Amino acid sequence: MENNVIEQVFGKDVFNDEVMQAKLPKDVYKSWKKTLESGADLDIEIANVVAHAMKEWALEHGATHYTHWFQPMTGVTAEKHDSFLSPASESKPVLEFSGKELIKGEPDASSFPSGGLRATFEARGYTAWDCTSPAFLQEDAAGVTLCIPTAFCSYTGEALDKKTPLLRSMEAISKQAVRIVKLFGMDDVKKVSCSVGPEQEYFLVDRDKYLQRKDLIFTGRTLFGAPAPKGQELDDHYFGAIKERIASFMKDLNIELWKLGILAKTQHNEVAPAQHEMAPIFTTANISTDHNQLVMEIMKKVAKRHNLECLLHEKPFAGVNGSGKHNNWSIVTDTGVNLLEPGKKPHENTVFLLFLAAIIKAVDENAELLRLSASNPGNDHRLGANEAPPAIISIFLGEQLEDVVEQIVKGDVSSSIQGSKLDTGVHVLPVLKKDATDRNRTSPFAFTGNKFEFRMLGSSMSIAGANFVLNTIVADTLQDFADELEGAADFDKAVKELIKKTVTEHQRVIFNGDGYSDEWVAEAERRGLPNVKSMVEAVPYLVTDKSIALFERQNVLSKAELESRAEINYENYSKTINIEAKTMIDMAGKQFIPAVISYVTSLADSVNTVTAACAAADVSVQTELLTKCSSLLAKAQKALANLEKVTAEAAAKEEGQEQALFFKNTVFTAMEELRAPIDELEMIVDQEFWPVPSYGDLLFEV
Repeated sequence: MENNVIEQVFGKDVFNDEVMQAKLPKDVYKSWKKTLESGADLDIEIANVVAHAMKEWALEHGATHYTHWFQPMTGVTAEKHDSFLSPASESKPVLEFSGKELIKGEPDASSFPSGGLRATFEARGYTAWDCTSPAFLQEDAAGVTLCIPTAFCSYTGEALDKKTPLLRSMEAISKQAVRIVKLFGMDDVKKVSCSVGPEQEYFLVDRDKYLQRKDLIFTGRTLFGAPAPKGQELDDHYFGAIKERIASFMKDLNIELWKLGILAKTQHNEVAPAQHEMAPIFTTANISTDHNQLVMEIMKKVAKRHNLECLLHEKPFAGVNGSGKHNNWSIVTDTGVNLLEPGKKPHENTVFLLFLAAIIKAVDENAELLRLSASNPGNDHRLGANEAPPAIISIFLGEQLEDVVEQIVKGDVSSSIQGSKLDTGVHVLPVLKKDATDRNRTSPFAFTGNKFEFRMLGSSMSIAGANFVLNTIVADTLQDFADELEGAADFDKAVKELIKKTVTEHQRVIFNGDGYSDEWVAEAERRGLPNVKSMVEAVPYLVTDKSIALFERQNVLSKAELESRAEINYENYSKTINIEAKTMIDMAGKQFIPAVISYVTSLADSVNTVTAACAAADVSVQTELLTKCSSLLAKAQKALANLEKVTAEAAAKEEGQEQALFFKNTVFTAMEELRAPIDELEMIVDQEFWPVPSYGDLLFEV
């Protein structure tokens, strides 16, 4: 590529606003923009013109097919490709694309997870165009395809995807936030958007080695593996020089992301060996969600071009840090005001303090829902494991805001701690301006300047769940605030009293210390904060009366939709652990135990051969190894038999909570019991006999 690569490629595969202005008649473009801003239904005539322009643009770029691109409850994206061919003529191809085809698609709704909302014989479902997220082109072996971001719902109208509740929640928080800001005289604000920037962590390993490990292929994580002699203990990988092969991958990744208008900004080595991170610039929550799904897909695609494999599992390797996804979230008006910007004197910024109070209250009252929104089977290996935030939800505000909150509680708000200067003690280095507060990477929900960083998400997860929960709980609190303040006789007095009352009642959730410490676990229990330790334990909170009332009040999810999601979560957990257990059974029975038997046999042959050659020879080393390996082999065989038994028992359990709990408490424990002796054997058995690449091979040979 020539110079100015970003300028040349950025957004070139996106049907964005600039392209629409160029392709659409002026009156149609104005009508389209008006529809977009007002949220009204799109006129079919306007849709026809937009569809024609979109088709012509796509054809210019070599497209042959289009697809409604959506995000079902599988956690990955889905698409069904249709060509632009029309049956209008038999002698030559006629290419058409109508407004109706743009607005609505009809995929099979019975073959995606629905939690009982759709039966096998109830197949009809609809995809509906999300016109707030621009269409884009994808090029692969199938050619060029026009991708139209859509929501996915059942024939009876229930949300079957991750995008629909997110869009509903964005409307909910906008509606309530607008009510609040208008009370402060911001009459020109018509809409408030959630701005999101998800940092994405991932591992890269050699693809040839990856293909030798069934556990990585089937589950995304190593189910067996002894630690390498070196891990992350020297802290030399974090922000270290990027290897050539990885740098080449990152360069290609950036270009592919920039083509799609994805604001890829930061790239670096992460803490664990072979681990890296990519961070984008902020954009609106639904577009950010679409972009993050594309980021994960494109990472995997680009990795294969470099004979690498991108691992997005939350804990692909035991003993080194797993991968998370930090969800940076803020609230911004359509006039450009970040409502979470404290300003130089936050103690005087009443608008900021009111929104801060609302978030503190929302997080404290709905901690279990936030915990669930960051839950998947892989993330259970991270949360609370001294690398990710703890499973206990708390808020880090930093020294400045914590001081302001304490002043509010005491009723005497007079100042804000200001940032000082940092003198490095080296004359040739500049004196740096320090922030007014430190950062806390152990906090699950940390204020970081003008946004909150929800740090608990797992790296493979869609960010839609966390954001629709966050939007909904804050919207509900803002609704209560607006109801109270709109009827106040003395607004200024009422606002101050409401802020004080709220932070006083909910200050227990604020914690600025070490979230990894045992002391915090005890302190959190004393404060009455929930400690939901696993995904299975978190799921029931989705369908409590309180949660159902909350989501229905904000028109985000109905009781039936919530119940379906609870079932899907249980089912996802059970199926994930079942696949892992079966993979362990397969690997232990077909690879590890036969390999150890071969090694033990070679030891026995060695003992016999040496003894036969020289009866006085010392064969204690071989004998000791033979004894130890045989003992561990027997232990592994016994654990394998037990895992086979309990996995079969799990299949007979009633689907849902009962089965998920059995997988968590019984099957998962049996898996650990099988792993232990085999990992110990890996440290003893000759490398030539070991059937799979080791941790050292995978983490350090890229």
